[in-house]
Amino acid sequence: MRRMCVSLLFLVGLITTDFGWQSSAAPVAVNGLISCGTTTAAPPASPDSAAPKNQLAVASPAAGPPLRLVADAPLPGNTTRFDYQQFDPTTGRLYLAHMGDGQLLVIDAAARQVIGSVSGLPSVTGVLALPDLGKIYAAVTGDHTVAVIDATTLAVSARLGPIGFPDGLDIAPQMHQIFVSDESGGGELVVDASTDQVITTLDIGGNAGNTHFDPSSGCVLVAVQTSGELVAINPSSDTLVARYPLDPSCQGPHGFLIDAPHRLAFVTCEENATLLVVDLRTMRTTATLPVGDGPDVLAFDPGLGRLYVASESGTVSVFAERGAKLEAAGDYQAPHAHSVAVDPATHLVYLPLENVDGKPVLRIMTPLPAAP
Repeated sequence: MRRMCVSLLFLVGLITTDFGWQSSAAPVAVNGLISCGTTTAAPPASPDSAAPKNQLAVASPAAGPPLRLVADAPLPGNTTRFDYQQFDPTTGRLYLAHMGDGQLLVIDAAARQVIGSVSGLPSVTGVLALPDLGKIYAAVTGDHTVAVIDATTLAVSARLGPIGFPDGLDIAPQMHQIFVSDESGGGELVVDASTDQVITTLDIGGNAGNTHFDPSSGCVLVAVQTSGELVAINPSSDTLVARYPLDPSCQGPHGFLIDAPHRLAFVTCEENATLLVVDLRTMRTTATLPVGDGPDVLAFDPGLGRLYVASESGTVSVFAERGAKLEAAGDYQAPHAHSVAVDPATHLVYLPLENVDGKPVLRIMTPLPAAP
């Protein structure tokens, strides 16, 4: 969906760019996620274990919406599209890409106000804040680069690329490498986070959606929309090491999240409004669930075991994690609610809305338990 927002500028850049792919053939794997040898500690949990003790009950159809309005905090700028956001629990800051205005907003979540912004980021999409490094990485689709931003001064220190349509991004922490997906099919960009230099571009065989590091396997997983797969990259060697076909019912896998302790991945299918639950022990789909049209951004609250799936249609689908299963907890409707973030400490949910009574706002919600 977001590709329609950067039309002529993106096409011209794509035609004139030499990506310098490094091709890495990989076998189709069917017996579970391989180990990439650079694992980091993840809290142990069995996929069949009970839900967290403080998990809210699952709402019945008559219980009403699963979220209650706390506040609409005003946002600066125009009534244009927002995209990805990231909540940093170490600082209490929310980083929000105002895609239509070409800005990255920095929000003090406790004060519910914008405390800084970075301009000159045309059609910014993905954002990755790394407080340990004092940096923020932003995917800037308008100029086909990844911007490196100083987290203290909010000054742009570098622009890395080229990359056709940078979107999702994540870090493989032990290797100090940033992996950036390209929704135009130009390959996965790999960046050295220590030097902020491009290492390589990996041909993953199609248009990429989101990218996430899995701490349990040590692999970087990328959703490939055109082939309907999750592919695994070994960050130790920067090679594509396995391809995992998703359930064939999934059309256009784009967004996904990893629940590492329970060895689950949640994958949204953009073109047919469904959500897959994938068991990372076997890499097989264990459930297919309906969500709003055009599912885009996901957020997961590990303390409550709640998954939020925000869609282009304005539907936020809420699910409760019960061991290895998801149960529907209800839907919330808001205009243009296709991006979502959650504070794992307060459990507050953040929905940037581009136009509420003629102004952009950050809608802050709190989850509700089921009615008696």
